[in-house]
Amino acid sequence: MTIGSGSAVPGDGRLSLHVPEPEVRPGGAPDFSNVRIPHAGAVPRPDIDVNPEDIRDLAFSIIRVLNRAGEATGPWAGMLTDEELLAGMRDMMTLRTFDARMQIAQRQGKTSFYMQHLGEEAISCAFRKVLAPGDMNFPTYRQAGLLIAGGYPLVDMMNQIYSNSRDPLKGRQLPIMYASKEHGFFTISGNLATQFPQAVGWAMASAIRHDSRIAAGWIGDGSTAESDFHAALVFASTYKPPVVLNVVNNQWAISTFQGIARGGAGTFAARGLGFGLPSLRVDGNDYLAVHAVAKWAVERARRNLGPTLVEYVTYRAGAHSTSDDPSAYRPRDESDAWPLGDPIIRLKNHLIVRGVWSDQRHRQAEAEILDTVIAAQKEAESYGTLHSGGKPSVRDMFEGVYAEMPPHLVRQRQQTGI
Repeated sequence: MTIGSGSAVPGDGRLSLHVPEPEVRPGGAPDFSNVRIPHAGAVPRPDIDVNPEDIRDLAFSIIRVLNRAGEATGPWAGMLTDEELLAGMRDMMTLRTFDARMQIAQRQGKTSFYMQHLGEEAISCAFRKVLAPGDMNFPTYRQAGLLIAGGYPLVDMMNQIYSNSRDPLKGRQLPIMYASKEHGFFTISGNLATQFPQAVGWAMASAIRHDSRIAAGWIGDGSTAESDFHAALVFASTYKPPVVLNVVNNQWAISTFQGIARGGAGTFAARGLGFGLPSLRVDGNDYLAVHAVAKWAVERARRNLGPTLVEYVTYRAGAHSTSDDPSAYRPRDESDAWPLGDPIIRLKNHLIVRGVWSDQRHRQAEAEILDTVIAAQKEAESYGTLHSGGKPSVRDMFEGVYAEMPPHLVRQRQQTGI
């Protein structure tokens, strides 16, 4: 699409503006022909200490492990036991079930807002498994799998969503903007992209202290257009702190397709090449591939070899949030046409191929997980929801903000009578 006065013709001296457009609009047939997908196992696995210049091609390909038959192939395969894969399956299924229950709760008026992870569960759930205690994530609002896979209580997550009397954040944050230092989950910011330079700065501080902990920054494809993204890459490439910089490319910002933020770079991973960073793209719907690439990048950071930029190619199957209607800007059946499939179904098929899973066991696990999530929900709702039950105390507005409360807040608290 070009914008200008009249119909500018190349060479006639008149200028026009190029505005990228998605391949298809609502009502059209989904088209992912521009997504070039290599065969599973085709992309090489470089040494941990590889020179970034030697792996430039990995910023334009897609690392995959699971083929269409459910088999794990290639040099990135073979890093997980059956038990670890079964745990990963349970994590993803729990996140999806949790999402479904909280989506219903929002529609019932029990909370004001919610954001699902539908189709993206493998990314955060697999990444969490390669981290060590003390490592810190600087997430966006679509990495709750980091908490679930890390053993954070479901009831506490729901209490935060409901802003009830047991809300660990005392009602100070919007629903789903969790925080837990103990679980390596830095407070989510509604101002997108701020967490990227924060992750780099935290990792720099860890290196300055000669600590052993690393950081992971998270950002979506749309937010890479923010200046904070580029500032983070400048500091990361200059000081080489122990950080993994993750870009979750789910094809859509809230209503804008990825081409607007990507520009002419070809891929988001390619942006890292200009900063001299090792940059890889991975199939974000392949639990095994995500785990293998995350392990590679985390080990690189842990060995003081510097940062890595990783782009996870996935698809946001659901709405951006409960405030969004995706049918207004993309075909209704586009998620069904996504060529990389569903991460849970793909891992399920792989486990069946390995002989440690079955359709019957999968249905049984779904029922068990649903019972667990419903039990957690009932407990959380007993402490209160948005419009009923217990609320955080007004005193919580003043407590735990300053080490020593300043005089003006002391006066305000006294005026409230608490």
